[in-house]
Amino acid sequence: MAGQVCLVLGGVRSGKSAFAEGLIQSLGSPVLYLATATAGDAEMVVRVRRHQARRPAHWLTLEEPLELAGRLRAELSARDAPAAVLVDSLDMWVSNLLLQHESETDAVLDSLALAGLDALLDACRANGAALVLVSGEVGLSLVPPYPLGRRFQDLLGLVNQRAAAAAQQVYLVVAGVAVDLKALAGS
Repeated sequence: MAGQVCLVLGGVRSGKSAFAEGLIQSLGSPVLYLATATAGDAEMVVRVRRHQARRPAHWLTLEEPLELAGRLRAELSARDAPAAVLVDSLDMWVSNLLLQHESETDAVLDSLALAGLDALLDACRANGAALVLVSGEVGLSLVPPYPLGRRFQDLLGLVNQRAAAAAQQVYLVVAGVAVDLKALAGS
C-alpha cells in the first residue's frame, strides 16, 4: 500500500476509526497518527481519550486541527519518516476549517478545503507514504435545520468526494462492518 490512499467513511460510532487503525497497523510500517479533533468540552475529552487509549504506544501522534499538510510535510521530510499516515478525521478538520473561516463565502471555503486536502495528498505522494483518511459520511443523515450545519454537510460531502476520487480503496463502515466500495463498483 506504499504511496496509496485509502478513505474510510462511516457514521458516528460506526467503527470507522478502529477499522482504519487496524488497516494501517496491518502494514507493519511506522505510523504517524494525525489527530484533528480539539477537546472543547468534557464529552469530547472522553472521545479523544478513547481514541488515544486504543492507539499503539509506538505510533507517533501529531495533534493538528487545521494545518494538516504543513505539519505532515515537516514529519515526512525527516530521515526516519513514517511510511504510513492515518488522518483521523477529515470531518473534524472540515468542522475546524469552517469555524475558523465562517465569514467566508461558500466558494472561498470550498477552495480552502479542497486546496488543503490536495496539499495533504501531495505531501504523502511526495514521500511515498501510505495514507489512510477517516471521515464521517454525512450524506446518509438528515439535512440540518440550521445554515451552519448545512454548510458543514455540503463542504464535507465535497471533501469526501475529492478524497474518494484520489483513493485506491474506499471503505464504508456500518455497525463495525467494512464494505470496499471501489471493489463493488469495479474501479
